[in-house]
Amino acid sequence: MELIFVHGALVRDGQWWWQRTADLLRERAGIHSRSVLLPSCGETTSSEVAGGLVADAAALRRELDDVDSAIVVGHSYGGTVIAEAGQHPAVSHLLYISSYLPEVGQSQGAIMSGESDPVSVAGGDDGTLNLAGYDPDSFGARFLQDADDLARNQAWERVTAQAVGAFLTPTTNAGWHGVDSTYLVCGQDRSTSIGLQRFHANRATRSVELPTGHHPFISRPDLVVEQVQALARQ
Repeated sequence: MELIFVHGALVRDGQWWWQRTADLLRERAGIHSRSVLLPSCGETTSSEVAGGLVADAAALRRELDDVDSAIVVGHSYGGTVIAEAGQHPAVSHLLYISSYLPEVGQSQGAIMSGESDPVSVAGGDDGTLNLAGYDPDSFGARFLQDADDLARNQAWERVTAQAVGAFLTPTTNAGWHGVDSTYLVCGQDRSTSIGLQRFHANRATRSVELPTGHHPFISRPDLVVEQVQALARQ
């Protein structure tokens, strides 16, 4: 059993984002983790960036082809990648963290369109989107208000541009259909509204609410590890 982490939008270095939880999970349960390199965030070859969501989903499938059994964790945009990747025989369970379970035909942009206080982004001339209007302090206050200063600073260093196709491409699969899943609602999230989280949590098999911001795997890895251990025992 392995764990595959699919990180959120507009950041790079998924392994760093997941590392605090990965270390604790390996220590407590002997479960090894890996993070998918998302082409749309420039984590693979430059030629793949424009592939957007489709390229990201293909990257996840390649990781799944390499394992016999895995818990797949989707954070934020990562849930849309899971959907587009479709069903895969190696998936034993899906774990969503402040994420999305879109139906076929929904894009990431459409999912977020109803938010009353959306994250501000701006388009570039190169077919990418960037966070707009944030600095290290405002970024930390919105996305990592319950994390330590070191984590907030290191997270800001990993903010990046992302292909617009990650946000505008409608899904052609709903890989969560028929797969056992758990949704972790982040009750103090300042990025994704509680209402939107609960809407998507209702599509999962079960849900648990955590008293955390948008990144509990950084601020409270112990709580995330508890949930992963429970899944691994099933």
